[in-house]
Amino acid sequence: MSSGQKTVSVFLMLISSMLVLILGLYVSWPIWAWPVAVVLLGASWAGATTAASRVNRGKLFPDTVTAPPVPEVERRELAVKDVALPSSLEDYDFLLSATIRWCPEKPYAQETGIHHGGLAVEAVLARARNITAACDPFRSSLAQHELSGALAEMYPDRSGHIRAMALEVVLRLSAEDQNRLDRLAAIRKDEELWEHERKWEKSRRAYLGDDVLRDTGRAVVWWLAKNDDQVEKTVEDIGLLAQLTSAANNEQVAEPFRHLVPDAFPETPAAQTPRGPAELFTDFMQGLGFKPGADDCMMVADQVAVAIKEKDAEAAEEIRKRFAPPDESEAEGQGRDGDEDAGADDPDAPATDRGPVTEE
Repeated sequence: MSSGQKTVSVFLMLISSMLVLILGLYVSWPIWAWPVAVVLLGASWAGATTAASRVNRGKLFPDTVTAPPVPEVERRELAVKDVALPSSLEDYDFLLSATIRWCPEKPYAQETGIHHGGLAVEAVLARARNITAACDPFRSSLAQHELSGALAEMYPDRSGHIRAMALEVVLRLSAEDQNRLDRLAAIRKDEELWEHERKWEKSRRAYLGDDVLRDTGRAVVWWLAKNDDQVEKTVEDIGLLAQLTSAANNEQVAEPFRHLVPDAFPETPAAQTPRGPAELFTDFMQGLGFKPGADDCMMVADQVAVAIKEKDAEAAEEIRKRFAPPDESEAEGQGRDGDEDAGADDPDAPATDRGPVTEE
């Protein structure tokens, strides 16, 4: 007899005893009837218990069968490292490392010829590829967290044999690609900065060239505004502003402001006295290597003097004097001086004695 059956029997015995007691009190049994009722009640319960035990012994299995415990499904894991996955930028692949966990879709099914690990890896990588293909490689850390959340749930594969997920997801770029992206980012920032600086400089040049330095008057007004109405300083700088304006417009300083810029218009040097024929002939002879006083030099000089005497007697005499020997040239000079003095003392002397007459 099981414990449940014993509990029910005791409970029924108590109820029966209470009913007999109530019946005896209600009918007013005599004293000798009470022991008889107790004996009869005990005998009936003993017989019922014995009969129930015999019936239970004849059964091969008890009425209540406890089901065996469900065996725990074993979860399997597989690690992958540095698997290349595409990114949104061509030629820059992510490298995925993770622990892939899977379990059979039907734990008690007998499946042969199926490698569940390969199916799990293929399923996880397919899910990861769809995510990384839209991710920017410049933000690999953000893509890693997004991918870790997307692969954190068990999903069935395309064949329906297993369910797979990924743990300890690490998504990164190779060192070379990361270095290239860092350099590209730096260059792009520098280029953007340079472009803004160029636009700012171009705008400033246009402002100065087309407005401020268009003429001296505009420049003076601009300078006066920049110096907080310092009139005296502005007046002192008008000459400088005039020079700056003329340089900006590729023209001379305007006439009203030239007296403020004396250095810009230096005085023209006096014209040099033109050199005479004797000096030019002397340079010519020296260039040819003739030396004054030499025989060949005197011969050439005499011939030239004779040739030009009719055209310019003074130049001919000067040439003969320049190339004559030193003693002769001094004596000739003294003789000419004496003749000139004599001619000066005698007013009646003919004009031919006073020196050569040049034709004008």
